[in-house]
Amino acid sequence: MSALGLRDILLRRGLIEAEEVTSLVAAADEAGEALGEYLCRRKRLSEDELLDVRAEQYGLPLVSSVDPATAAEDVIRALPFQYLKQNRAFPYRDAEGRLHLALGDPSALDVVGDLRALVGGPVDPVLAPRLQILSALNRAYGEAGDGEEFEGLSLDDAEGLQDIEESVGDLLEETSDAPFIRLVNGILARAIKERASDIHIEPYQEELKVRFRLDGVLYDRYTFSRRMHAAVVSRIKILARLDIAERRLPQDGRISLALGGRKVDLRVSCLPTAYGERVVMRLLEKSSRVLGLEELGMLPDDLTLLKRLVTISHGIILITGPTGSGKTTTLYGILNHINSPDKNILTIEDPVEYQLDGIGQMQVQEKIDLTFAKGLRSIVRQDPDVILIGEIRDRETAEIAVQAALTGHLVFSTLHTNDAASAVTRLIDIGIEPFLVSSVLRAIIAQRLVRQLCPVCREPYTPDAAELADLDHRFDDPASLTFHRAVGCERCRGTGYRGRKAIMEVLTVDDAMKRLIVQTTDSNRIREAALKAGMRTLNGAGCQHILAGETTVTEIMRATRTI
Repeated sequence: MSALGLRDILLRRGLIEAEEVTSLVAAADEAGEALGEYLCRRKRLSEDELLDVRAEQYGLPLVSSVDPATAAEDVIRALPFQYLKQNRAFPYRDAEGRLHLALGDPSALDVVGDLRALVGGPVDPVLAPRLQILSALNRAYGEAGDGEEFEGLSLDDAEGLQDIEESVGDLLEETSDAPFIRLVNGILARAIKERASDIHIEPYQEELKVRFRLDGVLYDRYTFSRRMHAAVVSRIKILARLDIAERRLPQDGRISLALGGRKVDLRVSCLPTAYGERVVMRLLEKSSRVLGLEELGMLPDDLTLLKRLVTISHGIILITGPTGSGKTTTLYGILNHINSPDKNILTIEDPVEYQLDGIGQMQVQEKIDLTFAKGLRSIVRQDPDVILIGEIRDRETAEIAVQAALTGHLVFSTLHTNDAASAVTRLIDIGIEPFLVSSVLRAIIAQRLVRQLCPVCREPYTPDAAELADLDHRFDDPASLTFHRAVGCERCRGTGYRGRKAIMEVLTVDDAMKRLIVQTTDSNRIREAALKAGMRTLNGAGCQHILAGETTVTEIMRATRTI
């Protein structure tokens, strides 16, 4: 249909006025854009409105989303990724097996003819949002074949780093052919696809290693020539807006990017070493859904206890564990569980890892002296019902948290201790009086993450006495036990594990525990009393998951052994 047809539809729908048609068309021509794109860029039309207008203009069905799981894999394997990406085209099959082609731009209808010639049969075109198509293509190609263009790069291909804009766009939109740009983009894309939590760029005497942390464990991913190090690190530093000339001092930065519509933030740390700068990037996927409490993998009785604890009106609940033990995920799950229109929930975090609807989140800004303590002082004047403090790091923050709990607020926070009982000692060591600790503390949850066995390849076996001796559980009939071990298959990339879940020990502060906290700061005595009161240790919680065939003795010992 002609451009006049587009204008007619816009006029009929009241999206533009008749008296402004001439000026709008002239302005679009001057900008070198089609009328629809011009109106969209000027915020006169939303992308959804433009797509709906074009569906009418071209007489095509409109779909609001495309599912990567429906990808026509035989077609995808036969067509270059770049061809489909440039044409914003995604081939898929419906439930009856009919082949469809989702298009982000109806002017690319010639792709339909190409596809009909390829398959020798009918192809039904539909319109879909551009980002939906890019996201589906990215995921589908990740399943069908893993980026051979990236794998084949070598130093001989190098043409030097190119100047880039300060802001980073969608990696799938990157059209530059500079090898190092494609190399770094490929590393980032692969890490996001594999759901790595960290990327390590490590220089050594003869080689450059790239390692991914997957489910808490580091794996070698790539090995390149040592000569590639400077260019790769420079590219990353440019993206993170760091000083590429400064190689003697540590630097920290951030990268915000998108991959097929998935928004990801990376915290970047550069550290000078004997062989050059080592770079570690922590990945935070902004589009990730906050898990509900039921999805954290807790044992049923722990879940019931936690749901009861988070409904109290005031006091402090602490989650303890080392870095990377899932404390933030659990805290967000708790906030998501208790969030409701009748509650004012405020947080102060470093950093804000995920955006939570209906919750006010503040980020620590050390450069402008916005610390946990200063932010918390402001939060308590905002009439909160619930307060989340990312971490209690010092006496001042601890004192404000205690005061907030004493004045009727429910406070959640984290500490770095090895077990639940040690958190009591830690608070007292910071400078909080024991009687105040006993008055405000309601519960302490110590947490670790353990890898889950791959259900496809796990292998049953009967454990021996040495393995059973490592576990905090006494078994009535050891000879009848069935445990499982990791094997490794294509589905789990040879690791034997897929995903992680939390194991917890929950120390509740009842009246007896309050009296004990006032009497002693000995964490061993506090732990013994909690065990007598029914607390299950981290190791004991892990035993339940072992018996359920969900993890291994090795994993539980890795996560819980302290000596």
